[in-house]
Amino acid sequence: MTVATAAVSPWYRTLTAHQWRTLVAANLGWLFDGFETYALFLTVGPAMHALLPPAAYPHIPAFIGTVVAITLLGWGIGGFCGGILADYLGRKRTMIYAILAYAVLTGLTALSFNWLSFALLRFLVGIAIGSEWATGSSMMAELWPKQARGKGASLMQCGFGIGFFIASLLWLFISALGPQAWRYMFLVGVLPALLVLWIRFSIDESQAWQQSDARRRDARRRLKSGAALSAADQALTRFTVADLFAEPEIRRRTILVFLLSFSTTLAWWGISSWVSPYIAGVARNAHLPAQQWVSYAGMTYNLGGILGYIALGFLADSFGRKPTTMLYFAGAFLLTPVFYLWTHDIDLLLVAALVNGFFTLGIYSWMPVWLPELYPTRSRATGIAFAFNAPRFVAFLGPLFAGALIVEFGGFSRTAMIFACIYILGFVVAPFLPETKGQPLPA
Repeated sequence: MTVATAAVSPWYRTLTAHQWRTLVAANLGWLFDGFETYALFLTVGPAMHALLPPAAYPHIPAFIGTVVAITLLGWGIGGFCGGILADYLGRKRTMIYAILAYAVLTGLTALSFNWLSFALLRFLVGIAIGSEWATGSSMMAELWPKQARGKGASLMQCGFGIGFFIASLLWLFISALGPQAWRYMFLVGVLPALLVLWIRFSIDESQAWQQSDARRRDARRRLKSGAALSAADQALTRFTVADLFAEPEIRRRTILVFLLSFSTTLAWWGISSWVSPYIAGVARNAHLPAQQWVSYAGMTYNLGGILGYIALGFLADSFGRKPTTMLYFAGAFLLTPVFYLWTHDIDLLLVAALVNGFFTLGIYSWMPVWLPELYPTRSRATGIAFAFNAPRFVAFLGPLFAGALIVEFGGFSRTAMIFACIYILGFVVAPFLPETKGQPLPA
């Protein structure tokens, strides 16, 4: 009777209060990450005007690219280390440390006194932000049922877009406070510290991780005593990073998801980080208030992203991870020229930003939906952290080169199309990964 009832009940009625609380915690953690990230995109231009001498103003796009690149590099380092910590210290504890760190460091960014201090703090904030995502993704995958796992992951991921949207909305009002308004945006970023207390007392640790950790500790004790270990126990004693490459099938998956993530990350950071400066330029040419239209475009772009994040998970649970991911890569590629080349009216540009955001932001949901289903519990957080963050060690060059190319070409359009071609790699790689829709997580 219970099985029959579950089969006909809506997916959301099969979830427990604890599963919903886990979603709220993971979503809010990622929401504040999104706010902090998009606050950088919105404020880095005014910040560079405030922190650089007037003689350097013609080179501001290159400075912006450098700051964004440094943030992305820190994100890669922190994310990789955070995934390892989540496999050894636990999902919950690592999430608490990460949220507290980026809240404090974001607040300190408001005190920057030159562009180098700003860049250094961005690097440290990037380390903290990167540490949070893998823990939330692992917790969601391990605590939500398989029939709703994709939906839960996408609902978690949409927090990033909500954070982007909130940042755009606040900037609409804060930007009017003068040349130092960018500092107030970063002061708002201190608020996530309050989330730590709620997570500490309201969220339970993943039982799957607790069981895996107990088996890992037992296997290590037996190894030290000289006992013979089975292949499964030997895997538990391996360093989690080494485990990603020790077995042929896991090694193959790691290489493929790296390429898929590389395509997602390099293309987005090389293209979409310039949405705000591009809109500002179009608005100025139309004799409209630039920062006001930057906020309008940011809200529209991120509304599309929120819808795209959520839709990917629901589509993946209905049609499969593989075809849904390929659809998003194709859409992201096709929508780049629509936004940067073919739409010139600023009102229509808002519509293009909405649809562009649906694909170019929404595409990121393939990671929390698909990645946790490709790795065993013993190294799940490390695996998805590697896939999510390792490409940033190369992709951080995207904004750096894009800034230089924009200066060289004298505009955004040609640079955007060069980077858009990277989406083709993701479309080609996705079919080689296994379809995991409706399957249990690897133990």
